[in-house]
Amino acid sequence: MVYYQDEKLTIRNMEDADAQVFTEEFTAQGWHPEIDGYIARLKDQSDGRCIALTAVYEGCPAGYVYVYLSADDGPFREMNRPIIVDFNVLKKYQRMGIGSRLMDVAEQVAGQYADTVCLGVGLCDSYGAAQRMYVKRGYIPDGSGVWYQGRQCVQYETVCTVDDDLLLFFSKKLRSQ
Repeated sequence: MVYYQDEKLTIRNMEDADAQVFTEEFTAQGWHPEIDGYIARLKDQSDGRCIALTAVYEGCPAGYVYVYLSADDGPFREMNRPIIVDFNVLKKYQRMGIGSRLMDVAEQVAGQYADTVCLGVGLCDSYGAAQRMYVKRGYIPDGSGVWYQGRQCVQYETVCTVDDDLLLFFSKKLRSQ
């Protein structure tokens, strides 16, 4: 399904071939994703658990994001709210508006299921641009503090590993009920 299209950019459902492209492209950037991760997301899409979106710029997959219909963990678990997961745009396509358009579509999709969407963002500096973007888009921290590997951290607890699983959760009201 195509969600957005203009003369250069198309945002559509992720396809099987995208998994290989993203695996190769992100590996070339120095990140080493496993193709199995993309395949698992595609299965979640076919099972109706998520909408996997791919941004295609001038015919080439440029970025992706997943909209899960309900959060499996974190502070929004069991709230029946969509959660935006794993938003990525290849470096060579960044700062071209592709990420913003991809987030626009993700929010539109989420808005079909609830009036509020949520997401978690990593706390290390490599997530700085995403942190700023989410705030500019109107996302606010949910107030539950820091989470690590799906578990809420408590005050004065030592979290030894600052990795992709150390998260702060945000939400955004998409429309009035």
